[in-house]
Amino acid sequence: MIFSALEHVLTHISFSTISIIILIYLITFLVDEIVKLYDSYKKGLIITFFCITGLLITRWIYWRHFPLSNLYESLIFLSWGFSFFHIVPYFKKDPKFISTIIGPSAILTQGFSTSGLFTEIHESTVLVPALQSEWLIMHVSMMILSYASLLCGSLLSVSVLVITVRKKRNFFSTSNLLNLNESFFVDEIEYMNEGNNVLQNISFFSPKNYYRAQLIQQLDYWSYRVISLGFIFLTIGMLSGAVWANEAWGSYWSWDPKETWAFITWIIFASYLHIRTNNKFTSTNSAIVASIGFLIIWICYFGVNLLGIGLHSYGSFPLPLN
Repeated sequence: MIFSALEHVLTHISFSTISIIILIYLITFLVDEIVKLYDSYKKGLIITFFCITGLLITRWIYWRHFPLSNLYESLIFLSWGFSFFHIVPYFKKDPKFISTIIGPSAILTQGFSTSGLFTEIHESTVLVPALQSEWLIMHVSMMILSYASLLCGSLLSVSVLVITVRKKRNFFSTSNLLNLNESFFVDEIEYMNEGNNVLQNISFFSPKNYYRAQLIQQLDYWSYRVISLGFIFLTIGMLSGAVWANEAWGSYWSWDPKETWAFITWIIFASYLHIRTNNKFTSTNSAIVASIGFLIIWICYFGVNLLGIGLHSYGSFPLPLN
């Protein structure tokens, strides 16, 4: 009874806190002078993270198994992952816009998991025999952490695409207003692609355009780092899942729908890493691949559970594995 009440309190505190701090941050993002509100936002991030952490620990102690046995618990764990990546930039003193992009993900997953859709599965049940294994913690936790990492990195890549498209539109509209001839315009673009500080040397570039270029560079940099981490988690999760599958079902790989989509996800982000590290491609090319990967992850995470097919569905939508 005590654990149930504690879980209820932590759930509502975490969701309420993260909703309030996002509103605070939107205000501080528009008005940088409000320092006290910004400090409150950072403290709120830490409170939310520890509330979700406490919620997971409470369920682990009360139900005596790692809280990743159904969709509700996996969503809470996914929300914990988003919250973790949400607060990391502040401890590393990196740009706060990263948290602005990732923050809403924590709100949506936390709100979805605590909504009335999952009231029937808030209480954990006895694990099916296939789940009663020490590989549960290794495999499922790695997969959920990989989803959180890859989704966060993909969101940063989506932001790169949005800002790049807007920047290009403004760039070309400016050139038309100044009646620049085609040869001069192409030369300047090539000069800019060499990585020199052209934005400070060309008179028709505004400080706003310079800031956008820096923003794109930082978003691309952080997207690459977070996706690389997520790719490692995904690889470990798939390998541990193969070992677990051999113990549970007698086969390392059975082309189960969840396994197939996980493999597709791995291929997509392996392609992203290849494109990102290849000098022949631009950051826009890798960002497009990561944006596709964003959709593939959600298909992998929810698709099998919605259809209720395969070994990972465990009979119905409320009981997914990963």
